[in-house]
Parts: sequence; C-alpha cells; structure tokens
Amino acid sequence: MLATFIFLVIMLLVTLGVAAYETYAERKVAAFMQDRIGPDRAGPFGLLQPIADGVKMFMKEDFIPSTANRKLYFLGPAIAMTTALLTGVVIPWGGTLTFGDATFSLQAADPGIGILYVFAMVSIGVYGIMLGGWASNNKYALYGAIRASSQMISYELAMGMSLVALIMTTGTLSMSGIVDGQLDGLWNVAVQPLGVLLFITCAFAECNRAPFDLPECETELVGGYHTEFSSMKLGFYLFAEYVNMFISSAVISTLYFGGYDIPFLDQKGMDSNLITILGTAALFVKITFFIFLFMWIRWTLPRFRYDQLMNLGWKKLIPLAILNILITGGYMVFNGNVKL
Repeated sequence: MLATFIFLVIMLLVTLGVAAYETYAERKVAAFMQDRIGPDRAGPFGLLQPIADGVKMFMKEDFIPSTANRKLYFLGPAIAMTTALLTGVVIPWGGTLTFGDATFSLQAADPGIGILYVFAMVSIGVYGIMLGGWASNNKYALYGAIRASSQMISYELAMGMSLVALIMTTGTLSMSGIVDGQLDGLWNVAVQPLGVLLFITCAFAECNRAPFDLPECETELVGGYHTEFSSMKLGFYLFAEYVNMFISSAVISTLYFGGYDIPFLDQKGMDSNLITILGTAALFVKITFFIFLFMWIRWTLPRFRYDQLMNLGWKKLIPLAILNILITGGYMVFNGNVKL
C-alpha cells in the first residue's frame, strides 16, 4: 500500500508537471509555426513561464456571478480536473522494478476492465463542463456546455466502436494485457490502422482541441463554458485540457503503439530494471510525439463549423467505425480465430 501511494504521488506530480510545460510547448510550437519567438522573458528561454502563469492564476481576483448557482459553479471545474487526473491510474507506465526481494509495478491499478474505467472517467468529465456552463447563468457559457455535451456524445460513440474492434483482436479489456499482447510482436496500429485513425480523431474531439474546440469557440461564444470563470477555477478548466491531452496521448500509445515496448531491442543479458527504465522512457517519447501532434493540428487546421462537426461524427466516423468492426470480425472468422 505504501509503495502504491508513493507511486500515485509521483504520477500526480509528473502529470501536473507535464501538463504545465505543455502550455509552454504549445506557445513555442505556435510561435515556431508563425515565425515568432514565443515566451522568452521568464527564466532562460522562457522556461519559467508555466510557473509565472500558475502564480498569476492564483493571484487574480476570484469573482462569482451574482446569479450563478454557487455549489454547481464550484463543482464544475473540480469535476473536470479530478476526472482528468484519475484517468491515468490504469495506464501501465512501464514494467516492474526489482529491489532485492521486493517487486514494484509501474501501474497503480490493473483492473480487468481498464478500458471501461478510462471511458467512465472521460464520460464523467463532460459533467464538469456541463455544470460549469449551466451554473454560470450566462447564455454564452450555456451554449458552450450544450455544444460540449452533444459533441462528446457524438464522438464517444465512434471512439467506443473503434475500441470494440481492438478488443476483438486482443481479447482483453485490461490495459496491461493489451500492452503484453504487443510485446515482441506487431503493434496494434498494424492490426487496426483504421481504428487508430478513428480513435485519434475522436480523442481530439474529446479533449476539445482544434479543429473541434467548438465548446469554447472564442469568435462565437466569448469564452464558451468558462466565460464566467476566473482565477484558479478558470485555471482548473484550462489545466484539465492539457492533462487530458497528456493522458489521451498515453492511452493512444498504450493501446495502439506498444506502450512501453521498444522494438528491435535485444534484451538478452540486460538488467531487468534497466529494461523497465528504457521502456518507460520509450513510452514518454511516444507520448511526446502525440502531444506535438495535438499542437501541430491546432495551429494548422481551421475550426469546423458546428454542422460540419456533427456531420463528421454521425455520418462519417460512426459508419467507418461500424465498417471497421465488420471487417475485423470477417477477418477473424476467415482466419479461424472465431468459430460460428
């Protein structure tokens, strides 16, 4: 129990640290793509900018609209931040570390239904946005909350069905079981190429990232669901987005890109702890790539109109996800993996 608690604390600090410096990376990537410099004043190369932003959020005036529902107004950002942090509990961040007779797993919890747990946390997270938008008693915030709820319902269907095909091929709902199936073999991206494209697209929508950032569309809704929030309540909403981006990248890497597997690494004669450390480092390299992909897409593609967003979800992604399930089932039957 003590080892698990220590690991959870470390994982929490790492997640918050990565999310903080994602804000710095986002501004630097945007600056590079727009031929600008980006943050360069707070510390060398602007590396202390996330800390300065955090201090600013704490120091800003905290106001509450007079007509807001106070309890739900506070509950909204709390739910958004809490569910974002809880999702990473079931992700296997590496193998096992051995110290004498003691063995420690780099996975806080390994339920047999790890994928369902991730979906549960993602589904609950939308309530934080809905409650915050509704409780603000502001029409722009309410429109943003309505957009967020309908958008997430639309894209969660396609995301869930893309995972159905993955579960059919792996035969397990366990996150560690899915990684084990990719060790010393094909990664699931080679088995489910259409599924990974669907999942990544839906992950963008789930994280409210451009070009699917309609719930907080500044040009139409002022600030969307967090229009009336300030200080750290606003910070929780903004920070939760970057935490979700980090966790989504970790989930994509785990489900489709081998997790902590290092291809072509000859492990004979290597220390087991060294293999675990290298595997964790490899996982974070994959996560870094997908975080960059999130940022690259944001500063490359324009925002969809809302009707385009809905048409893509219901008329394109869901039919493709159903087709992917049928193709996967047909392939398994044809190869004798399933008997009718």
